[in-house]
Amino acid sequence: MPTVHALLEKIRGRSILVVGDLMLDHFVIGRVDRISPEAPVPVVQFEHDEFRLGGAANVASNVMAMGGRVELAGVVGDDGEADRLLADLSRRQIGRGGIVKDQARCTTRKVRIVTTRNQQVARIDYERDGEIEGETERAIVRHIQELGASADAIVISDYLKGVVSRGVAQAVAALAGRRRIPLLVDPKVPHVDYYAGGTIVTPNHHEAEAVTHMRIRSSGDARDAARRFRDRVRCDAVLITRGEHGMWLLAPEGEAELPAEAREVADVTGAGDTVIAALALGLAAGAATADAARLANRAAGIVVGKFGPAAVTIEELQGR
Repeated sequence: MPTVHALLEKIRGRSILVVGDLMLDHFVIGRVDRISPEAPVPVVQFEHDEFRLGGAANVASNVMAMGGRVELAGVVGDDGEADRLLADLSRRQIGRGGIVKDQARCTTRKVRIVTTRNQQVARIDYERDGEIEGETERAIVRHIQELGASADAIVISDYLKGVVSRGVAQAVAALAGRRRIPLLVDPKVPHVDYYAGGTIVTPNHHEAEAVTHMRIRSSGDARDAARRFRDRVRCDAVLITRGEHGMWLLAPEGEAELPAEAREVADVTGAGDTVIAALALGLAAGAATADAARLANRAAGIVVGKFGPAAVTIEELQGR
């Protein structure tokens, strides 16, 4: 088994294509000192707001922070939120060549009202989540074929916001199979039939329970659910993320339980993005599935100590 430092050297410069739902996470942050006289709700005194990359864009941000190279394929609206998201991608040197603007859609934005103590008061979602079709879908497929020709691995980041249509998923699977490169999927339950042929799929324990109709309360349950999930989805490997209980890996070369590495949990938002970014880089570098999963587990232990969607840097991984 290579050391973490040896694996981190191998992942530098590896090229990942991320296909999926681009989102902008908007945090409105303020102080709460009283309850409204109009209704039993807190009054948030605005202090400042923050914008973060979310969804597939957060996966891409993590790939870059860990030393890889990345291209994005996804859809945004023709609006100010798209301008902000695209500018942030450019600032981070994330490839935007596969991003399509669709005037019929809005850029997905999640607005969270949060106190200065990081307590979420409410969330407002701006989205059009119907599956893409017509020329928008055809354009995404063309970009996948062009950008995937030089990728070392492909990630599908599915948030059910419309980009991962059946046609898009089939195009990705066909390309990855033809080029014999890893295909990783961060799934959503309604699309389990889209992911056949994936190298590894990474459900959280709630998603694994929903797909398998099993309750996961122990390592044995996780093992059985992973096997049933693999058979249902028709993929090669499964990594079930279980929060404070760590991860369960089912791979062709064997099974393993990975204990959680988090020292302090601040926020689990976007942790799955970090997991699949690290896993993709590890597999792209030729690592065994278990070694790539250990790297992903280490990255998860770091990112849950941060607030909101965040990236883990290669320096942080080296320093653990």
